[in-house]
Amino acid sequence: MIMGAALADYAGLVISARKGEFEAGFEKDGQTREHVQLAKSLGVQKLIVVVNKMDEPSVQWSETRWNEIRAKLAPFLEKSGYPESDVYYVPISGLVGDNIVNKVDPKVCAWYKGETLMEILDKLPTENRDPNGTLRMPILDKVKEQGVIAHGKIEQGTIRVGDKIQVSPSGYPAQVGNILDHKNESVKFARPGENVQITLIHVADENMITKGDILTFRENVCPVTMLFEAQIDVMELLEHKMIISKGYSCVMHCHTWADDIVIKDLLSVTEKSLASGVSETKDAPKFIKSFQSARVRITTRMPIAIEKFDVLPQLGRFTLRDEGRTIAVGKIIKYKPHKVEASIQVAGAPKSDTKAVADKNETLVFDGETGQVSQAKKALESIAEE
Repeated sequence: MIMGAALADYAGLVISARKGEFEAGFEKDGQTREHVQLAKSLGVQKLIVVVNKMDEPSVQWSETRWNEIRAKLAPFLEKSGYPESDVYYVPISGLVGDNIVNKVDPKVCAWYKGETLMEILDKLPTENRDPNGTLRMPILDKVKEQGVIAHGKIEQGTIRVGDKIQVSPSGYPAQVGNILDHKNESVKFARPGENVQITLIHVADENMITKGDILTFRENVCPVTMLFEAQIDVMELLEHKMIISKGYSCVMHCHTWADDIVIKDLLSVTEKSLASGVSETKDAPKFIKSFQSARVRITTRMPIAIEKFDVLPQLGRFTLRDEGRTIAVGKIIKYKPHKVEASIQVAGAPKSDTKAVADKNETLVFDGETGQVSQAKKALESIAEE
């Protein structure tokens, strides 16, 4: 589900209208809640709530049951970041196909006057993305087949055959050899929002790239960090871990990247007073509880390529999960730039020469156009926040 949502702009949240099944999915450990929170953090912009099994004997296209489900879902969806304007509802019967392509028979369901699922999909607007911006393409998967192929969705910019690119955060230079679109057809270029497969020239080893890396242009690489400041909204925490304190460890999902992180510092916490209804902010708290908002510093085990939320939301939002449950969603506010060097060993070079280079703290890079190995340029070594 996480891999699929990372490639999607819109998603269908399929839930069951059958008595007991909707309630099971909507309770605190249910998948309905989990999938909504993950979809939002992975960049899904609009939801189509598909209420299935409306033809069940216990439901029988009941308008009362339909209204009950909508009434329970709407507040949760809005709290998760999906206002009413970003949500579409449609009742269907997957077994007989009612309201998927063809509308349900009015004799069976007289109260629903809305559109079918396919009509809703057809009318969804195309989201605006910047085709002229600098390239940002998170890598979702890779495969070695007559060269190393990277699979992912272009979040910003336009990529063309022959483009000189770089893999962040490792810093490896590469070049675009071939582009396959979602139909598996070769194209000369691809725009933002498209799912593509990119053949990377001069990337001989598939271990040089990994899931969570980002392809960028060399002259405007993606920021890399191991320490950043974020605003998080805490969900319901685990029963045996009721607070988040300094040193709390969990798994973070950001675009296609996932790894263990540590909450390094708690900067502030905001909680709405039940008595007055006014939000109160406390600096340097000792801990954070469920359903509070907080500003924290987070450290990662390995360098991560990201963007600030206000620069590119798709690369600046994340989810924190612990023991298979989503405990918080957040957005990156600030980060500390991390210096990255792409070093390689020259094939056939004497060991003493390699050691001498290392002793001088000089880095070798591979030029994807000329095939030559040379000393790294300063522009490729450091990344600074603008």
